[in-house]
Amino acid sequence: MKVLIINSVCGIGSTGRISTDLAEVLEKEGHECKVAYGRGVVPEKCKKYAVRIGSDMNVRIDGLKTRLFDNAGFNSKAATKKFLKWVREYNPDLIHLHNIHGYYINIELLFKFLKDFGKPVVWTLHDCWAFTGHCSHYTETGCYKWQTACDNKCVRKKAYPTSLFMSRAKLNFEKKKALFTSLNELSFITPSEWLANEARQSFLGKYEVTAIPNGVDLDIFKSTDSSFREKHGLENKKIVLGVATAWSVKKGTKLFAALSQTLSSEHKVVLVGMTKEQAEKMPKEVLCIPRTNSAEELAEIYTAADVFLNLGKEETMGLTTVEAMACGTPAVTSNCTAVPEVVDEKSGIVLENLEIDTIINGINEVLAKEYPNTRARAEDYEKSAQYNKYLALYNKCFEIVGK
Repeated sequence: MKVLIINSVCGIGSTGRISTDLAEVLEKEGHECKVAYGRGVVPEKCKKYAVRIGSDMNVRIDGLKTRLFDNAGFNSKAATKKFLKWVREYNPDLIHLHNIHGYYINIELLFKFLKDFGKPVVWTLHDCWAFTGHCSHYTETGCYKWQTACDNKCVRKKAYPTSLFMSRAKLNFEKKKALFTSLNELSFITPSEWLANEARQSFLGKYEVTAIPNGVDLDIFKSTDSSFREKHGLENKKIVLGVATAWSVKKGTKLFAALSQTLSSEHKVVLVGMTKEQAEKMPKEVLCIPRTNSAEELAEIYTAADVFLNLGKEETMGLTTVEAMACGTPAVTSNCTAVPEVVDEKSGIVLENLEIDTIINGINEVLAKEYPNTRARAEDYEKSAQYNKYLALYNKCFEIVGK
């Protein structure tokens, strides 16, 4: 079996690592896999899977057009045509889509090709972009127009994928609906029940939507010795840790900043994944660590922490929370979107709201308890189980097409 995975990145970030991890599993099972991607660096060990779509210049031009014309997904025609020619020659047995937004591929050309190509297609949604006219998330602003039809009065026009001037949310919605419901055999995967239920309320609800949580490599994410505390002078501190691939207000930056100045001196807020510019804007009480693509380094930091804090308001799973629990660190999470699904009473608590006093009380409550079963909760998200479910779904797709 030959499988082609398409995602914005390859081997980096959460979706990039999921893509290449799946490629490794397929390879071990005797299958062949390629990961087509649009941007970013590719780790050396992942280069054997990588197929670049377009170029850095293509991404910049696509991004500029999107900002000017609010047409994310409808640029990159030349790069897409060249890529689809390669796909036909490669002739995969199954195509697995992940993030097809990100300024690198033309969805109109892609879906017309997929319809003509006639091979089974699986699509893992990592956000809500596929069924809205513009945004990738909407819960913070409470906009649910996508359940019927988006219009050009888009309240998230300047959120990713940013449009500086105009809104074409109505046209984008209509075109996406026509394209994404045009295939006869299409299976949708989401990493959480929350996102699965959202997708079922959209025009994608005509297809089967299955929740398969993102997997965690328990051989890497485990209690790990490190010198993190000594390196940063935190031997006698209670470390309150936050980790994100890309920090923003909806990830809780303002709340973490406020916490750092409100918690007692025995606590230390540590944020991993901060850019230099973001770090410069944070209070001096916050220890800002740059983004790392090393899972082993993350495991060391997770283990060193006393509590993991996820204050995300728009999460489709909360994989970092599970990674922290796999390293033996209990979690305090927001009560928003999918995050509450990953925490139970034996591994942490879910906050009633995101008021500062509530967050502090939650942190202190967790610090005062023993949580010996966080690893057990993380085992519910073991990577091998996730990929066995994917392989079962692939086989089901082949059976349907074969009939």
